[in-house]
Amino acid sequence: MIRLFSYLTLAFSCIALNVNGFGQTSSQVYRDSLLNELSKSIKDTNQVNLLCLISRAFTNVNHESGILYGKRALDLAEILNWKLGIAKSCHVLGNNYLKKSDYGSSVNYYFRAMKLYEELQDKKSVASILFGLGHLYISQNDEVKALEYYNKVLKIYEQLDDVSRMATVYIEIGTVYTVLSNFKEALDYTFRGLSLARSVGNEDRIAGSIGNLGGIYLEKSDYAMALKYCKLALPMFIKQENRDGTAYHYGNIGRCYLSIAIDSNKQVLNELFDGNRIAALKKAEVYTDSAILIQKELGALINLGYFHLQLSEIQSLLGKDRSALANHVIYANLKDSIISFESSKRFSEVLMQNDFDKKELMAKLEQEKKDIAQRNIRNSIAAGLVGALIFLMVVYRQRNRIAKEKKRSEELLLNILPPEVAQELMTTGETAAKNFNLVTVLFTDFKNFTQMSEMLSAQELVDEINYCYSAFDNITTKHGIEKIKTIGDAYMCAGGLPVTNTTNAIDTVSAALDIRDFMLRLAEKRKSEGKLFFEIRIGCNTGSVIAGIVGIKKFAYDIWGDTVNIAARMESACEPGKVNISGSTYELVKDRFTCEPRGKIEAKNKGMIDMYFVEC
Repeated sequence: MIRLFSYLTLAFSCIALNVNGFGQTSSQVYRDSLLNELSKSIKDTNQVNLLCLISRAFTNVNHESGILYGKRALDLAEILNWKLGIAKSCHVLGNNYLKKSDYGSSVNYYFRAMKLYEELQDKKSVASILFGLGHLYISQNDEVKALEYYNKVLKIYEQLDDVSRMATVYIEIGTVYTVLSNFKEALDYTFRGLSLARSVGNEDRIAGSIGNLGGIYLEKSDYAMALKYCKLALPMFIKQENRDGTAYHYGNIGRCYLSIAIDSNKQVLNELFDGNRIAALKKAEVYTDSAILIQKELGALINLGYFHLQLSEIQSLLGKDRSALANHVIYANLKDSIISFESSKRFSEVLMQNDFDKKELMAKLEQEKKDIAQRNIRNSIAAGLVGALIFLMVVYRQRNRIAKEKKRSEELLLNILPPEVAQELMTTGETAAKNFNLVTVLFTDFKNFTQMSEMLSAQELVDEINYCYSAFDNITTKHGIEKIKTIGDAYMCAGGLPVTNTTNAIDTVSAALDIRDFMLRLAEKRKSEGKLFFEIRIGCNTGSVIAGIVGIKKFAYDIWGDTVNIAARMESACEPGKVNISGSTYELVKDRFTCEPRGKIEAKNKGMIDMYFVEC
């Protein structure tokens, strides 16, 4: 149970003690004053500092806003090429992504900031980053690594004689020892932190340490002391407008009352509620529901999920079976979303899905209620709940299966179509044909394909073609060229679509030369092995095309136009082992490649066309 709830009971220490400088004013008045200053500022280093302050002020209130202002600060600092400003911006972004539980982004920004701080020999800021990394490792259940970072931080602040920040580190080390169930060390470090915090009069740290003491006593099952400290901390967080800390303490007080209600030792229950277990559970329900309300606004998925689980347990004990089951479903869905979520933008989708699931579940439960009444098994609530949970597990697995199939379908679509086109198709259900004014089309063809097909077995022929085309795929990907299709022994690709660019002629000719060189090396290898080998012809042409998807079965992305036809003529007029380009392509690449003029050559149905061999 400790591993499940310990971070809920203790995480407010970092919430209250901001990891960027370990202190933060979060009042609306303060944020409004900063935003007012921002509206009057100019784009200089002062504005970078102001944006960082705004980002920090939003960290505990709305980390999405914190990220927005942090990125504005980083963009401006990079434009100004101001190293310290870049470090500060990455620092506040690391804090906000940590609060968002996006640990990958948080680590990336933290390490970028720390590298710059080390170059600037800013020990205090390096320590602040190490503190943030320590909290990150706690969030990932690596307490040993967290203690390693916290002890590094403590040494730096002892050297700097920074009592205020030493208090913060003591409190956080107490958090780690609580998770490790070493309550003696946890209380020792936390009380030391509280003493230092009081000596400097820092309300944030005082609130955090008192809240932590409540969490430690809660894990120790000393519910009277836990309730005392949690109730002392809650108004402090409310006064500081720290919504994360407020939510945690509502939830922790709810857990205190739940624990008192189910504790086999009835002493506290008798003292507070005259032994009335239902009264304690109702208190637990009210506080937990308040925590959920705030966490929904903040979008903290992990905490929200566990508070729904806590509420489900409370309501089950109160006999509110439908509500208990509904909250357990929300917890299960949130847990699934936490595992697979890419960003907090998905949070609103998860909540909407939860609302739908809840309504659907309520309808099913109404029917179950009628069945229960008919069979007169009102006293078999526990058994009915188990059956319902089994049903939910089946539904959960079915939804997982559907999600996997959907993912597989999307992956297959991305393998068939360019990403931009596939996204458009998945979003709108259709794609529009588009005109591209500057595209370079490449065709390849094997000169001796017919003869080899007569001399090789079917499997040998397919294996050789697959080997060559796989290499071509890697080459075109390397040069940013879009593979269009293969027809027998012909391979077709194009540069400059579906995303337009001005370098597609150079990119495509570079790919053509790599394909030519690959085939020449393969020919030498096959000769040395005494095997047959393909000889390749390659042609390129540049111009305008139309691109899109046609048909409704086995659809594929294709291109049309005279540019495509001429590219095919370039290939057919080529010599084996050569790359033949048209005059239009030559004009775009002549300064980049060595080309051999071939003069005007007759192309079927196209008349005389300027052609060039690309040598290198």
